[in-house]
Amino acid sequence: AEEYNLACILTFPQYQKHGYGKFIISLSYELTKREGKTGSPEKPLSDLGKISYRSYWTHVLLHLLAKHDPKQDLSIRDISLSTGIKTEDIISTLQYLDMIKCWKGQHVVFVKQDIIDDYMKQNKQFRLCKPECLDWKSPPSSGKK
Repeated sequence: AEEYNLACILTFPQYQKHGYGKFIISLSYELTKREGKTGSPEKPLSDLGKISYRSYWTHVLLHLLAKHDPKQDLSIRDISLSTGIKTEDIISTLQYLDMIKCWKGQHVVFVKQDIIDDYMKQNKQFRLCKPECLDWKSPPSSGKK
């Protein structure tokens, strides 16, 4: 089974561009992290879905890289576990940002500090789920398949 963390978002036109879509996306990832999993949206994504998810993933990844100590190793798997974002979505976003290279058959993050700095200077304010305000625990697994 696919590990989708969100199947569909619908924001009526009069409420678009108010951050509700990104809030729902961030909520789905906070729930995914609480379950100790990684997730991805159901595919294929609509054009607006691609834009929203790419924007969210870019925001999360660049903030994470901006805070990361460059002297410490950081794998795509580490990023995935800390963000709840599936490795394929991280790789595609880093490719979009031109921040990933293939070396000896492995994907290697090629951090471009100028891209991170330029993004951070924009100081984009997104309406995201605040994990400290989320009162939810993953239900116990029933073991049924």
